[in-house]
Amino acid sequence: MQFKDDDNDHQQQVRQPDGNEVFPFERQDLVDAQTRKGPLDPHEQPHHEKRLGEEPHETRNAVHHGVEALPACNVQRHPASEEDGGGDARDDEQVDELGDVEQPEVHARILWVNGSTIGTLGNFSASTGKAKSKKTFNISAIVAAALKNDEVLKYSAYLPPNKRKILYVDTEQSKYHCHKVMERILRLAGLPTDKDRDDFVFIVLREQTPDKRKQIIGYMLENMPDVGLLIIDGIRDLMYDINSPSESTDLINLLMRWSSGYNLHIHTVLHLNKGDDNTRGHIGTELNNKAETVLQITKSQQDGNISEVKAMHIRDREFDPFAFRINDNALPEIVDDYVFQQPKQDRNFSLTELTEQQHREALENGFGKQVVQGYSNVIAALKQGYASIGYERGRNVLVSLNKFLVNKRMIVKEGKGYRYNPDFHY
Repeated sequence: MQFKDDDNDHQQQVRQPDGNEVFPFERQDLVDAQTRKGPLDPHEQPHHEKRLGEEPHETRNAVHHGVEALPACNVQRHPASEEDGGGDARDDEQVDELGDVEQPEVHARILWVNGSTIGTLGNFSASTGKAKSKKTFNISAIVAAALKNDEVLKYSAYLPPNKRKILYVDTEQSKYHCHKVMERILRLAGLPTDKDRDDFVFIVLREQTPDKRKQIIGYMLENMPDVGLLIIDGIRDLMYDINSPSESTDLINLLMRWSSGYNLHIHTVLHLNKGDDNTRGHIGTELNNKAETVLQITKSQQDGNISEVKAMHIRDREFDPFAFRINDNALPEIVDDYVFQQPKQDRNFSLTELTEQQHREALENGFGKQVVQGYSNVIAALKQGYASIGYERGRNVLVSLNKFLVNKRMIVKEGKGYRYNPDFHY
């Protein structure tokens, strides 16, 4: 059950969940901006007996059993939420019906920075950063922009009328800190913090298991029409092993099913490795390869109170990086006069020397259409390819070049190797 605050600012549980609820989780975990009205209980939902009559089994395909009873006419609104990507006839039928019924949105773009698109309906994106880099403050600005359909920090948003609802899922913080995040978002959007809202729902899943978290998110999406933006902070807690290739693939496929099936945008959060600027685990690799945009939030080396935001990967053109600080009202604000330090590079290596066409020719000559296995072989392919266009350099320069190409998605990881990606944006 949803919970509320008493006059002494203590949380009180409204009621205990009964045994007939589909998901036996405490519904006070729903930290809704609409503080006096929680989501409908499962027995109050339409078609309850057909769709939500069974309590899910503690198995990987629990949610799948809850969806199987859906009538065919509802398939386009309720995509399969099973966690393994089974290829049975029912799955094929769902894909066919989605393809026949779903029509592309006229206004697919919902998030952008200085005209550069970072989020569209039917896709997912991510924010990355090391601990204490202010990732959640940055996401608060994104959500605030979506709530008001306007600009906050450098983020502009437009959610169409039938996609105005926002679902925010937090897997890490306590209810107290989640209340602070929710209040911060409302203040950033210039909205009152003491009035009910039905377009912003905040769920706290800190105490749940990875499987249960995915079940609850799927359940909420099925029972919340008109969701245009889903925030998952953070994605690592939806899996058991971040280095598992199969589990990472399954989770990314689940995000793609949710985003396309419900025609919404998902923005999630993943930490960077402590020792470098690479996203953590195999799930990080999958995110880099499949996400529409990956934002990187970095604590400034010039001033620890300032955070820098740039596009680590982006399908649209890159936007100019920007910086923000936390002001006296505990809200993020733009640092207008901030000067970014230029990254140190090998003195013999200048990225401006090469055009996009030169990069394409070199990568085609070095990689072709094959997947190059092993780091030393990747460096050798770069050496051969770039030498073919007259750009011969030593190993240190090639190592820097490799990092540049990976960050630009000009070469992408596939299995245990790397391949040339001709669809990159330079």
